[in-house]
Amino acid sequence: MPDTSVPPATGGPDAAHARGPVEVRDEVHALVPALRDAIREAAGLALPFFRAGEQTGARIWSKAGGSPVTEADVAVDTFLKIRLSALLPAAAWLSEETADDALRLKADLVWIVDPIDGTRAFLTGHPDWSISVALLAGGQPVLGFVHAPVSGHFYEAAAGFGATRDGAPLRASAQAALAGARVTGPKPMMERLARGATQGGVKPDFVVVERVPSLALRVARVADGSIDVGLVSSDARDWDLAGADLLLREAGGSVSDLSGRPTPYNRPDPVHGALIALPDGLRAETVEALARG
Repeated sequence: MPDTSVPPATGGPDAAHARGPVEVRDEVHALVPALRDAIREAAGLALPFFRAGEQTGARIWSKAGGSPVTEADVAVDTFLKIRLSALLPAAAWLSEETADDALRLKADLVWIVDPIDGTRAFLTGHPDWSISVALLAGGQPVLGFVHAPVSGHFYEAAAGFGATRDGAPLRASAQAALAGARVTGPKPMMERLARGATQGGVKPDFVVVERVPSLALRVARVADGSIDVGLVSSDARDWDLAGADLLLREAGGSVSDLSGRPTPYNRPDPVHGALIALPDGLRAETVEALARG
């Protein structure tokens, strides 16, 4: 395998700006094959613990706040931290299963990782969990990967190079109106969208898509055009969103707040309010409906 790591002489917070956006973009894109391999290897650590339709064979315990974590989460997180840090030594790190280090706030390059997005799905035998990885440069995602190990689907994007699923180009839905749109998300947000659409004179005859437990995978399915509108309740984290957001940006949409503002990343508190994931052509009508609802 060729050495795709960034030479030490080009590292550091100001190096990307010194080299210019095109050179940095090409350098980041060169990491894709090695990153793809690392994520597939990480999936191989998790899959032996997954039991379709049954409780996981992994040990389970609760984190502060009560959310579950399994030994598979920890194994994947540890593996990826070692591999990705070796690929790009200049990059800082933020993940769901690693103690936060404030040094990331001063770093130009930051890895954002969710070792198993949709842990509850994983531990109960539901297939819709994923491994999500993003690389930020200057606070914006420039690499984004979402891998669904059970289905085998592998989504990837590099800023300026487009997005793919299993090697095929992604394009978000061309749906231009809320009427008849395929919508998924938490029930309270679905009801709010329906109320707002009705008040705006739109028949809320949405095609309701079963909620996808993995948030990263939910957004990825907006990017591949199988969902038109993905609603996201408050309290999502950077690691749930950053990789999938880039997929959607490269496919003709984005993740935004309910006013349509783009999602910021690598803030001191990486927690977000309610969000929407959708194609650019549906944004204005969806924002207006949610405001009325």
